[in-house]
Amino acid sequence: MKIVCCWMYAIDKYGFPPSIEHMLQAIQEVGELGFDYIELEGVGFDNLQAVIDHRTQIKLALQTAKVELANFAIVLPEMISSDPQVAKHAMELFEQGAKTAAYLGTPRIWIDSYFPPLDLKSGTAMTEEISFGQVYRIHIPEGFRWPEFWERYVATIKKANQIAKANHLEFLIEPRVGEVTSNTDALLRLMDAVGDDNLGVIFDTAHLHAQKEHLPLSVEKLGKRIRYVHVADNDGRTNNHLLPGEGNIDWEEVFLALKRQGFDGFYATDIEKMPQLEQKFLECKRILERYGSSLNL
Repeated sequence: MKIVCCWMYAIDKYGFPPSIEHMLQAIQEVGELGFDYIELEGVGFDNLQAVIDHRTQIKLALQTAKVELANFAIVLPEMISSDPQVAKHAMELFEQGAKTAAYLGTPRIWIDSYFPPLDLKSGTAMTEEISFGQVYRIHIPEGFRWPEFWERYVATIKKANQIAKANHLEFLIEPRVGEVTSNTDALLRLMDAVGDDNLGVIFDTAHLHAQKEHLPLSVEKLGKRIRYVHVADNDGRTNNHLLPGEGNIDWEEVFLALKRQGFDGFYATDIEKMPQLEQKFLECKRILERYGSSLNL
């Protein structure tokens, strides 16, 4: 079983998004904790540009810490903006982010499923603030039409996927509560519309469980499209990201379903802000190692 320290570690400790200084510090700490693999993120125009500009230092930090980059997130919700100039600028920076990811040595990149361009009356989009368990109230703005938006969304994902392929990278979507492709069947619809096996899914247990999915069935539906797993628990009522066993996910059945599909990829410790952060991430790692040993994952 290949276990990754999620970038939630750095977010929990240093804020969202972490500065370059804190990013370099977090890489060192993850290595000291004994993880072999790490995620990184570039969030928004300024933070992603900073990552691009400091890619040499980041690569050196990864090498010094002796951790491999398993996945890199390029978080630019402006990619799906209804303003063509904003979307164009975001896609240009996405391409630079993909080139940076390849330089850093990861075989894959991912984006969030992104909140649609609606007016939020309450709650904050998770590209602005990582805050779980929110209650959202929305207003449909004048001129918004779902068929037009979906067509634009699919075209954007197709273009991003082609950029990823040009840089020899898998391209993954992470489903999150309330976003465009927040559940299994929305993901399947997107996969069908894009029609390219290079596009895959991050199986995020916490978000899908909060969407009231039957997780083993979700695994069965998505099958080989699952290329990476974010591991966190909750009670199915909110998208909290807790240690496995602190919620009510049936982990044995989830892992057995993944094994049945032949999944042999990365499992990432995606737990949220909590006391004794380092110890909790190590505990999550040990829990995964026990499942890996007992179920021969």
